[in-house]
Amino acid sequence: MSTAVMTHRIAESSPRLKARITGAFYLLTILTGVFAQGFVSGSLVVDGDAAATATNILTHKNLFQLGFAVYMIEMVCQIAITALFYGLLKPAGRSVSLLAAFLGLAGCIIKTFSRVFFIAPLFVLGGAHYLSVFSAQQLQALALLFLKVNHRGAAIALVFFGSYALLTGYLIIKSAFLPRILGVFSIFGGLGWLSFLYLPLGYRLFPYVAALGLLGAACLILWLLVFGVNEQRWKEQARAA
Repeated sequence: MSTAVMTHRIAESSPRLKARITGAFYLLTILTGVFAQGFVSGSLVVDGDAAATATNILTHKNLFQLGFAVYMIEMVCQIAITALFYGLLKPAGRSVSLLAAFLGLAGCIIKTFSRVFFIAPLFVLGGAHYLSVFSAQQLQALALLFLKVNHRGAAIALVFFGSYALLTGYLIIKSAFLPRILGVFSIFGGLGWLSFLYLPLGYRLFPYVAALGLLGAACLILWLLVFGVNEQRWKEQARAA
């Protein structure tokens, strides 16, 4: 079945089914992100130690490449839920939903581009002959620099995702087909991610913001998967819009 046919069928499906599909993609986004960032990157990258990081990457090259692949799956899912949330929340406010989708897509583009720097150390440390002009220590330092750029790029994307979460939370509160508490969680999470406007503050607050964001995401995912949306109210609000 082609992608166009699948997209058309999703568009023609019931709002409750759309909500459950959105919840499934959202869950997959969280799981892939936690695996790639928490397990792969967290176990291989040694902050401030270029030699140890390079050794880990070369020793566990397949795991590192798997981490990159999982990062790509995460971003595909993130783009999918951005598009799906646009359609799901459009009855609550078409213009705001469209603006939220653009902000979410901008965050996806920035984060996806930053992952180029995640995979770059494999080329830097690959032993190509044209890199022989650099010493081993220089190549290791360059590899760690690329990983830090990847990390900073993902942090910059969080500002856009925070703005997206604020607008999404507003639409959920305004809607009549999802519990307002889910919108409140989204707004608080969005405000937390906006702390990355000043990176030192964002990194300092990250453990607390991430915990709050995961709590809100878990509640929203659970609701979407189990209950979907109130279909009658969704259709009423869509007709009114």
